Amino acid sequence: MKRVFTTKRLCRAGVIAALYVVLTYAFSAFAFGPFQVRPAEALCILPLFYAEAVPALFIGCLLSNLVSQYSIYDILFGSLATLIAAFGTYMVGSYCKKAITKILFGGLFPVLVNAFIIPLIIVLIIGDFGAEQTLAAAYFTQVGIFVFTQSVWVYGLGTPLFFAVKRIDKSLT
Repeated sequence: MKRVFTTKRLCRAGVIAALYVVLTYAFSAFAFGPFQVRPAEALCILPLFYAEAVPALFIGCLLSNLVSQYSIYDILFGSLATLIAAFGTYMVGSYCKKAITKILFGGLFPVLVNAFIIPLIIVLIIGDFGAEQTLAAAYFTQVGIFVFTQSVWVYGLGTPLFFAVKRIDKSLT
């Protein structure tokens, strides 16, 4: 019988969650809000390799969002968005075999899920419409901003991370 929770997997999950929190807190002045500087989002590529990265990213995001100015909404919905995105990324990693398709399709989940859910928190729930914008214009402006910022972190930093982890995993097996 294959053990699901091994010490190695539990430790790896703890490190991933801790890295997410530390990287988010290091940029906390810019990590929350309409234009997010969150290098920790590069870690969202890790479910392509490790199933334990899914709950680890969720826990890391939940702990990071404890200091968000969007309070309980970001803690609940922001963390849930990360969980959904991480699970989608994990599923891509399970089905795709080529590295390029894993990166392209696996990265779409954190980019698109966050791009459509987080603006709901910022615009609809909190009511931050921006300067004289309609609700729809404010929402889709935020979606565009999030697609851009998430793409920078997930693809810009996540792609080198992907190849580094792939190389390390090959050397360990």
